Amino acid sequence: MTNLQQKRIYEPYAPTDGFRILVDRLWPRGVKKETARIDLWAKDITPTTALREDYHSGRDTWPAFEAKYRAELLHNPALDSFLQTVSQHETVTLLFAGKDTDHTHVTVLLDVIRQQTPSET
Repeated sequence: MTNLQQKRIYEPYAPTDGFRILVDRLWPRGVKKETARIDLWAKDITPTTALREDYHSGRDTWPAFEAKYRAELLHNPALDSFLQTVSQHETVTLLFAGKDTDHTHVTVLLDVIRQQTPSET
């Protein structure tokens, strides 16, 4: 089973990061692509622009955003390919730019990955 981690893109690279996936739709401010050490930029599995804007503007609460994003993910045709990519690596670090590490789409994404990936027995 893949070891999953989350980390802000602004934190320094570490060899323990494994395969690094940026899971933000927009490229993070102040981060140079040449030095970001990103293995994959998975824009297709991030919240839609409308959903992200509704949450950040306050039109959606965290629980509403979480439920809507989970529904988006489960109906997203890119999810299967993303899960396959994740499963091919021993360690995967999901990178994001947001400051709030508790109320980020990454927590929802990690939960969906864990639910959709069969555990080894």
